[in-house]
Amino acid sequence: MPISHRTFALAAIASLALPLASQQPHKVTQEEVDRITRDAILIDTHNDVTSRTVAGYDIATPNKSGETDLPRMKGYLGAEFFAVYVGAEYVKDNHSANRTLQMIDTVRTDIIAAHPNDFVFATTADDIVRAHNEHKIAALMGIEGGHAIEDSLRLLRDYYALGVRYMTLTHFNTNNWADSQGDIDNPKIAHHNGLTPFGKDVVREMNRLGMMVDISHTADPTFYAALETSTAPIIASHSGCRAVSSYTRNMTDDMIKALAAKGGVVQINFGCDFLSQRYFDDAKPLEASMREQYMAAMKIEDPAAKNAAIEKLRADFTAKLPPATLADVVAQIDHAVKVGGIDHVGIGTDFDGVGCVPPDLNSYNKFPALIRALLEKGYTAEDIKKIYGGNLLRVMRAVEQRARELQSTPALHTEITK
Repeated sequence: MPISHRTFALAAIASLALPLASQQPHKVTQEEVDRITRDAILIDTHNDVTSRTVAGYDIATPNKSGETDLPRMKGYLGAEFFAVYVGAEYVKDNHSANRTLQMIDTVRTDIIAAHPNDFVFATTADDIVRAHNEHKIAALMGIEGGHAIEDSLRLLRDYYALGVRYMTLTHFNTNNWADSQGDIDNPKIAHHNGLTPFGKDVVREMNRLGMMVDISHTADPTFYAALETSTAPIIASHSGCRAVSSYTRNMTDDMIKALAAKGGVVQINFGCDFLSQRYFDDAKPLEASMREQYMAAMKIEDPAAKNAAIEKLRADFTAKLPPATLADVVAQIDHAVKVGGIDHVGIGTDFDGVGCVPPDLNSYNKFPALIRALLEKGYTAEDIKKIYGGNLLRVMRAVEQRARELQSTPALHTEITK
């Protein structure tokens, strides 16, 4: 029997009882932290280190200017959704598919095949659990930017066959079938009030395939259109709570409630502007004041000198604007739990894809500090296991089940021949 919207709603209502209300903070022991670190499956649904590996970076070596490298992943991370990020610049002359295939290859070749003792290729929830039991990191992929399919469901199916298990419907650019948050106020851009009929076909085909629908980066009308169209739970792979930081890449409370009502999850982004209203407000004028220096640095031809100049600017920026903190991450998680329920919150760091993350939570080896902070806040070990990865595993299994239903009963799915 197909999973209905009502089924999602009933499941969500049951989960909305907040487990934290009656709990009192307790003294946290290192033994507790270590046990949860060992037992929980930490799943990060968005990491952009692939933009480095595709250019030659070896993930097994120290990442001195970013957050992600194998030494800091091992022992802490259970599964990584590596971003198949396709910049808007590749839309010109139809280079999006080419770039998508290169990004898929860097995950499969430069990460998984190059380090088989540490990473294992994964496409299902069961694969993630199996990798955890084998003490390996499950490596998965999510496309960032729906223009990657070049308006072709055939390409969407090809990407699924190559291992892609979610697609962010837009990046900062509106494409031919879905509106983006990044340019929603630009009068020069033709918008669709959410999704076009073909955009809804994309969502339906993702349901049929078993690919998660990701609404991070989409405009609010696109979120609601995708939520209405999808018959499987959807995710926000790297977002946050707009009530805590008003950055429009974050979700409103109503959006979080609606997402939860259909069984989805919001994965909390660790970017400073996502986390902290103070940082978000102060960053804009500082960025404007340093823009000319940054543009000059970008024109430097020597790669080493260029990188040095950019790193200096980043250091200057950080010195003038203190970053967000671990406490800000906890505040985002706590708000999302209070609004959406404990079963509808997860982690999507956006490591190596944002310019600023909390220094006290700037790589996976620092996640025990988050466990301790959540325990001190009153969360239980089971709560933390859900946030770390259990909720995402549930969504993956629901998406996989919905695909089996649609594929076994073609009448359940609208015939798509485009």
